[in-house]
Amino acid sequence: MENIAPDIFRKRLLIEGYFTATVNEKTINDFFTFITSELKLKTYGNPIVHSTSGVGKDANQGYDAFVPLIDSGIYLAVWSNQMFLSLIIYTCKEFDEDKALQLTITYFSITQSEYKLF
Repeated sequence: MENIAPDIFRKRLLIEGYFTATVNEKTINDFFTFITSELKLKTYGNPIVHSTSGVGKDANQGYDAFVPLIDSGIYLAVWSNQMFLSLIIYTCKEFDEDKALQLTITYFSITQSEYKLF
């Protein structure tokens, strides 16, 4: 992917994986507090967590969540029945991607994962 705006710093970390932890709205809110604190990323609003609540396909039940950062945001999608998640940390600020990966794996008890930094 060509960097068409080299004068604007952007860092994106995509983490996907199968988890074994219990995940609900509280778990997600607590994760956003935990990850932003550990990575020293500042929020400017409360997390927004939506539950599919039985709407749509059974395989797609879960959560869509977002927390706004002063330097962009973090999005988390959770497929509860599949016990799978997809997380993207998008910032205009430097952060430790190895730490972010390890903290996420530990927090959600991820057993299999893939990640991409871009």
